Amino acid sequence: RISTILFFIGFTYIFLLDVTRYQNHLYLISLISFLLIFIPANRAFSLDARRHRDKPSDTVPAWSLWILRAQIGIVFFYGGIAKLNFDWLFRAEPMGIFLAKKTDLPLIGQFFTEEWMVYSFSYGALLLDLLVVPFLLWRKTRWYAVGLAISFHLLNSQLFIIGIFPWFMIAATLLFFKPNWPRRVLSYLSKKSSLRKQRVNNQHNSFGTFQLSSRQRTILVLLTVFFIIQLGVPFRHFFYPGEVAWTEEGSKFSWRMKLNNKNSFINFYVKDLTSNETWKFIPDDLTLRQFNKMGGQPDTILQYSHHIADVLHQQGYEEVEVYVDSYVSLNRRDPQRLIDPTVNLAAEQRSLFGYPWILPFEI
Repeated sequence: RISTILFFIGFTYIFLLDVTRYQNHLYLISLISFLLIFIPANRAFSLDARRHRDKPSDTVPAWSLWILRAQIGIVFFYGGIAKLNFDWLFRAEPMGIFLAKKTDLPLIGQFFTEEWMVYSFSYGALLLDLLVVPFLLWRKTRWYAVGLAISFHLLNSQLFIIGIFPWFMIAATLLFFKPNWPRRVLSYLSKKSSLRKQRVNNQHNSFGTFQLSSRQRTILVLLTVFFIIQLGVPFRHFFYPGEVAWTEEGSKFSWRMKLNNKNSFINFYVKDLTSNETWKFIPDDLTLRQFNKMGGQPDTILQYSHHIADVLHQQGYEEVEVYVDSYVSLNRRDPQRLIDPTVNLAAEQRSLFGYPWILPFEI
C-alpha cells in the first residue's frame, strides 16, 4: 500500500509537469493508482501479506472490484459519447487522416484511403466504446467482447503512438471475468486436486452481512465524491461557448481521445510601450512537440504569452504587450484564425471560464 501511495504521488506529479505531454492513458494510470490506495489489493501475494501472516485473506469486498470496473467503464463510455459529433459521424474525421498515414500496414492498409473503410473504422470504434463494457459484463457475450476488445487495442497500437494504453486496456479486460479466475488458472497449471478448486470456488460464493467502521465510511464517502467528479467533469465543456474541438475548453480529463487533428501556424509579437517598438518573438525555449501542441491550444498560448512577458521583465523591459497571430486547420478544413490578434494576452488572466479572445469556429 505504501508503494501504491508513492507511485500515485510520483507519477501524477510527473504527469502534470507539462501540459503538452497530456495523454488520456497517463491520466487513467494516475486514477487507477489513486483507487488502488483504498482497495485492499494487498490481501494475498503481497509483501504486506508476507509480513503480517495473520492478515492474509483469499477474498476482498466486492466493491474493490466494481470500482475498478467502473473506472474502466467510464473511459469507454465517455470515449464513445465524445465521438457523437459532426466530424466523426458525417466526415469520418480525423479517422481518415490517421488511416491515410498507415497504408503500409499488411493486408488492410491498402484499403485505408477507401471511404467505406474509413467510415467502418469510425463507426466501429464508436459502437465498441459504447457497447464493450455491457458485453463484457454479460456472461453470454463476454468472450466475443474480449475478442473484439483485444483486436481493437492491437490495431490501435499499430495505428497510433499511444504508449502502453492498448496493453493496459487489454489487461483491464481481465477485471470483467469472475474474480477467482487467477486461482483457477494457477490451480489448473499446477494440477492441484479438485478439492482445492472446490475450496476456491466456495470462498467466492459465500455472502454475509457486515457493519462499516468509521474508517470504511470515510473511504466510502471519498470514493463517492471521486466518482461524482469522474461522471461530471467530462460534461463540463457544455458550459463553455463554442466548439470544444476548436477552443479546447473542457477537453482535457474528459476522455476525448483521437478526435482532433490540428495543424497550426503561430507567431508571437511583443510591443514595448516605453519605446513603442514592436518585434516578433522567437520561442527558442520550447521543444518542437511543445511548440506544435501549443499552436492549437488557446490556454497554452495564453500561458506562454505570460511567460514571454515575465522573461522580458527580467531582461529590463518595464511594460510590454504580447499579441498572437495564430491560424489552425481542424480536421483538414481550411485554416482559420484562432486568437484575436488585437488582444494583449499578457494582460489576460488564466481562468476556468471561457476566453472571449478565442475567435469563433466557422464550419
